[in-house]
Amino acid sequence: MYRIREVDGHDDDIADTLADLHRLTFFDGASIPNFEEGHWWLAFEGVQPVAFAGVIPSTRAYNAGYFSRVGVLKKHCGNALQLRLMRAMESRARNNGWNCVISDTTDNLASANNFIRAGYRLYQPQNPWAWPNTLYWRKSIA
Repeated sequence: MYRIREVDGHDDDIADTLADLHRLTFFDGASIPNFEEGHWWLAFEGVQPVAFAGVIPSTRAYNAGYFSRVGVLKKHCGNALQLRLMRAMESRARNNGWNCVISDTTDNLASANNFIRAGYRLYQPQNPWAWPNTLYWRKSIA
């Protein structure tokens, strides 16, 4: 049984937990984000944190959130944690008054399929911000 909770990235212990999960799920593939920016969630199995996600205000789309990170420990993949974290993040984005959520994936079929399952659609931003083989995702939440 998993439990998802929004957490305060300003709290040093929470930020350490988020950073640890980031290292365990992204290894050296992405820089550790600033957990004091935006909104963050942890997924727990019992008292053990096993997944995380974050959304920040988008600098690439008007009145939008940017789904900046999601990471699930390998042992817990396949239990719909990414989808559950996405729903929590979308709810917060709606409460913030944002019209949509955008994100991107690169070389991650499992995440791309989860974006499709969650109702995101591929789009081409006017000014792409990532790698040439990056897929860009958008979901209207208004």
